[in-house]
Order: sequence, then C-alpha cells, then structure tokens
Amino acid sequence: MTSLPAPSPSATEHSARVAAHIRAEIAAQGGWIPFSRFMELALYAPGLGYYSAGLHKFGAGGDFVTAPEISPLFGRTLARQAAQVLELSGGDILEIGAGSGRLALDLLRELETLGHLPQRYLILEVSADLRQRQRQLLEQQAPLLAERVSWLEALPDAFRGLIVANEALDAMPADLLVWRGGEVFERGVACEGENFQWQERPLSCGALFEQAKLLPPASRSGEYLSEVSPAVSGFIASLAERLEAGALLFIDYGFGTGEYYHPQRNQGTLMCHYRHQSHDDPLQLPGLQDITAHVDFSAVAHSAIDAGLALLGYTTQTHFLLNCGITDLLAQTSPEDTAAYLPLAAQAQKLLSPAEMGELFKVIALGKGISQPLLGFRGGDKSRML
Repeated sequence: MTSLPAPSPSATEHSARVAAHIRAEIAAQGGWIPFSRFMELALYAPGLGYYSAGLHKFGAGGDFVTAPEISPLFGRTLARQAAQVLELSGGDILEIGAGSGRLALDLLRELETLGHLPQRYLILEVSADLRQRQRQLLEQQAPLLAERVSWLEALPDAFRGLIVANEALDAMPADLLVWRGGEVFERGVACEGENFQWQERPLSCGALFEQAKLLPPASRSGEYLSEVSPAVSGFIASLAERLEAGALLFIDYGFGTGEYYHPQRNQGTLMCHYRHQSHDDPLQLPGLQDITAHVDFSAVAHSAIDAGLALLGYTTQTHFLLNCGITDLLAQTSPEDTAAYLPLAAQAQKLLSPAEMGELFKVIALGKGISQPLLGFRGGDKSRML
C-alpha cells in the first residue's frame, strides 16, 4: 500500500463512504459476504462504486489504458470485422460497457468510410457518469454519427447484428475458491473493526461447489487459490437468448481453462489497478480502484454453446488485428511523414507485441446464423485450446 499514490482528501472521503456501505452489507448478511458481492459493491454500487461514481478511470490521467485509448487503429481495424458481421446478419451494433466512448467513435467513423454504418449503435452502460462522458465525446467529435447512438440500461429483449465488448468480462464479479487438502473453500470478506479481512467457509454443496469439483485444481495437492465467475457465464447465456442472428465479439485478457488453472498459477489472477499501478489487494481503496479477474474463455465458449450459439473463432489480439488488416491501415500513412507515422507505428507495436497486449489479450467470436468464416480468425485460430 505504501508504494501506491496517496488519494486526495476528497477521494479518501469517497472511499470511506464506499467502505461504510460495504460494512453495512456485511453486517446485514451476518458478518460475511462472498467476494463476488464485495467486488460488485466496490465496482457498481449506485453512486458509490468505482464504475458508478464520477472518478476518472481511462487514459493517462486515470488508472489504466485500454486499446481504444492507445490508438484509433484498434477501432478502425475492428470495424472491418464489424462490417462483415453486419453484412452477413443485418441489424445493429450493441457495445457492452463503452468506457470513454473512444471505441464507439472510431468504429462509427470507419464504418462510415466502409459504407457499412448500422442504423443504430446501442451502448449498454451501467454508469450514468460514463454515459454522459461517452455522449459528450461523440457529440463533440462526430455530431452526425452521434445521432445514431442511444444508451440502454438493460439488455434488449431481442437483437440482431454485432454485440461487442472490450475489457468488460474481466470486471464482472468473480468468486474466490481455495482448494486445500482435498477440500474446497469459498474465500469471502468479513470485518475486523472498520477494516476488511479475508475469511473462508467450507463449500460442500450448491452450484459453486459442483463447478469447483469439475475444475483442474480439485485433483491437485497443496493449496490453490483461483476464481470462477458464474456472473460471466450467466451474462453470456442472457446474450445468447436474445441474439436472433449475428455475433458476440469479446476482447479481453485471459486463457482457456487448461492454462487458466495451470499448476503454477496457484494464486489466481485477481488484480487491482490504481493510477497505472497494479497490485493484488482488492480490500484496499474500495471505490477508488479497478478490480479484475482474467477471463476463462473455455467457460465463455461452453456457456455460449450450451445456450445454442456456435463458436466462430478464438485467437490472440495480434492475430485478430493482423487478420483484419491493421498493417494495411498503418500503411495508409506514409513512413516519410515521420511526425504522423512514428506515433502510429508505436501504437501498433503496443497492440500487437507479445510483450505488450498482443498475446495476453484474446478475441472470441460466438454467433448464430453466420455461415461464413469470420475475417478476424482466418489465421492463428486457437479454438482447439478451449
């Protein structure tokens, strides 16, 4: 904690309000809550949680940088895949958790250039503050395109087209499980005075226990800590139920089940982000930091298939962007124009390099009524690893 930047007095006061809200919930639940509930409150409690309050989150002045903030090349490249899905299925685009609004802006601009603008661009956003920031960005930088955008507070009953989410699944609440001595425990949160502390409870029945029994750590000796996210699986099933035709496209960091629960990853993947620093203590700075867990893409695929969707592709961000033509877009800027070209080339390097985002970030496509192979998975498809 001492290595993290000190919050401002107003941020400290806000965090104290969030902590008090969570302590009240713990007391109401008999002194203990699952970690998934703690994560939900810390991130999404109305008016208090990290994503619900008016804190600056994205970009250099926030806590982390996402691909759309790194470069417009990301959204422009993604637009090629979006155009193909729209051509095959018709319909609209629905973005889940639009962050700063940068991806929506870049997608719409490039789709206009490609002649594949959707009639509607829908954004499902839980944060009123982020909705306002997204609207402001679009209206300032692309007022005519902004007329096609509308915001939702819940999923539509039915949808046709492309549903896209960049770094949305990793911020969905996750449960913490500990396998030890042939038993499985759920790690939750209790209070000691005004401080939060970890507290474990044995798991012996219920849906979470049944899921834990099927995972690789169940057969290993020694202590093993990791996460499962029923919230992600349930969300995928809800999207599948509503999709009439089209594709779901998720970009996030994670692995297939075999790699996710690798023997050496015995401390899980839970990570917090605060002022561009990462650490693994989610009980600190409630409401001021992002809390994430890597995505189990095998669980995503299985949930979708069980709900009637087809797996259309799974690959690294590097392969996906190369397949969709990021190098062609970069080539549109002359290397002789060094002032314009060099920054773009550096941005592309961050998106593509295995040492940066290229290998850790994966792209998965799931769909219904899509009869042709998708552009982004023409080479380097890793579906066999799920």
